[in-house]
Amino acid sequence: MNGLRRARRLVPGDRVAIIAPAGPVVAATLDAGVEILRGWGLEVVLGKHVLDRHPDFAYLAGLDADRADDLRNAWLDPDIAGVLCARGGYGCTRTLQRLHPAELAAGSPKVFAGSSDVTALHQVFGKVLGLATLFSPMVGSAPFVDHPGAVEALRRTLFEPETALVLGGPDAGPPLVPGRATGRLWGGNLTLLAADIGTVDAHPPPPGAIVLLEDVGEELYRLDRMLTELDRAGWWQQVAGFALGSWTDCGPLDAVRTLLADRLGHLGVPIGWELGFGHCADQLTVALGLPAELDADAGTLRLFEPALT
Repeated sequence: MNGLRRARRLVPGDRVAIIAPAGPVVAATLDAGVEILRGWGLEVVLGKHVLDRHPDFAYLAGLDADRADDLRNAWLDPDIAGVLCARGGYGCTRTLQRLHPAELAAGSPKVFAGSSDVTALHQVFGKVLGLATLFSPMVGSAPFVDHPGAVEALRRTLFEPETALVLGGPDAGPPLVPGRATGRLWGGNLTLLAADIGTVDAHPPPPGAIVLLEDVGEELYRLDRMLTELDRAGWWQQVAGFALGSWTDCGPLDAVRTLLADRLGHLGVPIGWELGFGHCADQLTVALGLPAELDADAGTLRLFEPALT
């Protein structure tokens, strides 16, 4: 069960770049995140356009070409050890339209971290670059700077990844389907995965994958539609299990659980509930692309190797 290539862990003195590939960033929140990173001994370089606003669409962090340039420049800079996304929102798919992902292959493997809308970029980094990435809290967002648990989870993964091999949410409930499964971790935000279908960036889960799913602010029928769409596209046919994260503001949690059991339970694979990643307090950092064991009964994921070398 081979995983993807891993970047090296960070050490004090490393330079990391912060970019905004999706939605606009609040300067004060970004400043707070930068101070946390500097407290870890990192040298922080801000993307040139990290605080930009799109002139026409307030939901975007500047122009598509500028967001793509920030990502490209950070990734190809040999002095940058990690690229951290400031926040999600919407816009990563537009950023991808201004990138030729193959050109990023000229850059050396390095840390890439973010979540939510950044799922679109994780898919491309895994497929095109063959690189394991971090589905993590974002350093210019309130869920990071306001939650010490999220800060510590990211710090341990970046600097001491051997201490972050077992992941699980303290509020993990009974599994939707009990059991254990092993496979490569794949997935992220449900909305972004469903939006990928039919595009050049579509990246179905590899055979035997453990699929991570989470979302925020989606009505129940929309979750139903996306889950059904992915099922009809055949994306779940060869998966080994599902690790479910948070479903914040998606309606009554019992109703969401019932829906997920209805849409995924027929597959007969282990399905763990509320494992502590996604849009939630003290969000965990999860390494996408690496082999792991899901214990749905315990509500845990156990990596077989550290997220970073």
